[in-house]
Amino acid sequence: MTEKMISLAEQPNPEVNATPRRRFSAKEKLRILKEADACAQPGEIGALVRREGIYSSYLSRWRRARDQGQLGGLSTKKRGPKKTADQELAEEMAALRRENERLQARLKQAETIIDVQKNSRRYLAWNCQHRRASRANDRGHRNVGKRRRGVAGESRFERAAQ
Repeated sequence: MTEKMISLAEQPNPEVNATPRRRFSAKEKLRILKEADACAQPGEIGALVRREGIYSSYLSRWRRARDQGQLGGLSTKKRGPKKTADQELAEEMAALRRENERLQARLKQAETIIDVQKNSRRYLAWNCQHRRASRANDRGHRNVGKRRRGVAGESRFERAAQ
């Protein structure tokens, strides 16, 4: 029984760990192509391919792209579906509409603030005038409601003059 456990422990793991896919930048591709073009002896390209960990088909594909002048083909491309001109215009229009709505909301808020400021100023001006008028009225009627001393019909000033 222990022999079986030992033999099971010694067996290699049957699962293969997947390595992530390697991507080459345009700079790396051009460097490798330059080295491949410099190879003159038989077997040097094979050594280069093994050292870099690439297939020889990569070299032919990259050379073809370089010869056609497709430097964009040598760089890593963005994955997924490409946007059409209509989609780009629709996205731009949606962004402009959102910005327009945001700016309209700010304008409405600013107009409300200005209206409140105008109304508060009018109220303060009215209140100030109203106070002045009421104070002026109060000055003329200071003695209203106070008891008068002396002879009926005689004012305090008349008494002082005598």
